[in-house]
Amino acid sequence: MGKITNPTLDLIENRASTRKFIEEPLTDDEKVAIVNAAFRAPNACNLMSYTILEIEDQDTKEKLAVLCDNQPWIAKAPMMLLFVADYQKWVDLYEYAKVEELDVDHREPGINELILGIWDALIAAQNSAVAAESMGIGTCYIGDVIENGEQVAELLDLPRYTFPIVILVYGRPTKEIPPRPRVTEYRLQKDRYHRLTDEEMQAQLDEMGALFSPHGHKPPASDYAQATYLEKHTSDFFREMERSVNWWIDRWTKGAE
Repeated sequence: MGKITNPTLDLIENRASTRKFIEEPLTDDEKVAIVNAAFRAPNACNLMSYTILEIEDQDTKEKLAVLCDNQPWIAKAPMMLLFVADYQKWVDLYEYAKVEELDVDHREPGINELILGIWDALIAAQNSAVAAESMGIGTCYIGDVIENGEQVAELLDLPRYTFPIVILVYGRPTKEIPPRPRVTEYRLQKDRYHRLTDEEMQAQLDEMGALFSPHGHKPPASDYAQATYLEKHTSDFFREMERSVNWWIDRWTKGAE
């Protein structure tokens, strides 16, 4: 950690993902504070191109837990928010306002609107996570919600110009969780992108092995890249993620179902 410290920096420094929660609901005031923090996040062009779905129905929670790589613990979280990139609301508002009567070259929403919605949704999610952590409420990001696209869209009635970005679950941790180490070498570069030399790549693998192997996350440094390639890049869930992402994008850009 740097030389400057304050409660906010301490909070960020010590934050860790929470996957086990005590069976205690969040208060209404806590929920309002978390959601309001999300709404206060910066957003592109003041469009707020996202919608937050609070998932309260237990059956829906359990179905999402299955669709998100079969992780039952997700359904046990006291609070679940799904952050959705949403341009459908603007399409509907434009139609309601009869924009077709305007003398301009009309256009359909494109990938740029999707990217703006992704930015807005993620920034809002992180704002809510920091707010929750400040109240002693743990959080965990679930990116697997982009998988099984057809089933997620049907389950949640998501229309064409929406894209589920991330689920955040919230609850009080069952125990204090130490923060995991982070690889920092070469993550900050100056002015131009620099591709690592062989020596620098080996140094980075050495750092990763030293940081993560003692925690049981990966094998020694000499096998770190290969293990990651097998565990992540060529895994079944990454292949399904790729398929579903293409489905979500095709639906957005082509209307394909």
